[in-house]
Amino acid sequence: MIHIKSFTFNPFQENTYLVYTDSGETAIIDPGCHTAQERSEVQEFITSNGLNPILLLNTHCHIDHVLGNAWVKKNYKLELSIHPEEVTVLKSVEVYAPNYGFHGFEPTKADNYLHEGDLISLGKDQLKVLFVPGHAPGHVVFYHEGSKQAIVGDTLFRGSIGRTDLPGGNHQLLLQKIKSELFTLPEEVVLFPGHGPETTVGYEKLYNPFVGQRAIH
Repeated sequence: MIHIKSFTFNPFQENTYLVYTDSGETAIIDPGCHTAQERSEVQEFITSNGLNPILLLNTHCHIDHVLGNAWVKKNYKLELSIHPEEVTVLKSVEVYAPNYGFHGFEPTKADNYLHEGDLISLGKDQLKVLFVPGHAPGHVVFYHEGSKQAIVGDTLFRGSIGRTDLPGGNHQLLLQKIKSELFTLPEEVVLFPGHGPETTVGYEKLYNPFVGQRAIH
């Protein structure tokens, strides 16, 4: 059984996720925790629930999703896994972080690389890596087939899609990948985005104004 706990952190209102099993193995995905209070929230939940963090994963490496990477690596002695196309994106954060007021940002490097189709072990469960670029060049999604849940980062939101005007963005590619990678999942799959509330494949296939059946073309 897979459980998902979400936190909303930093001025970008980014969703940080803990994906954990009944036996406590935990993946920390997109840690946006920047302040001591935010990091305390994560730590307290992990401690009070007896969780054992074993994975640190980024869907992509824009600043709001990586603010807590260095802290998680140090605090839980974990290695960071990202898609190789996100190496430059991650590196650039340390350059522009002060422009957003994050003067205490601590940069870190990836230790492992994720590729399309990879299966990541989380206890007895597995997360499948889907490759959905467009918002960011190396954006991935983590899908748990057994529970029909997916952490989708900034690819698809409830009633919207990720912005594509940032460096490495590609609007047409994002639309194409949402349809080929996410909309081919069962309609009851719950999608947990990088911002805002969760949604489902079925809802977005019908109502999403950019890629849904009722979208204006």
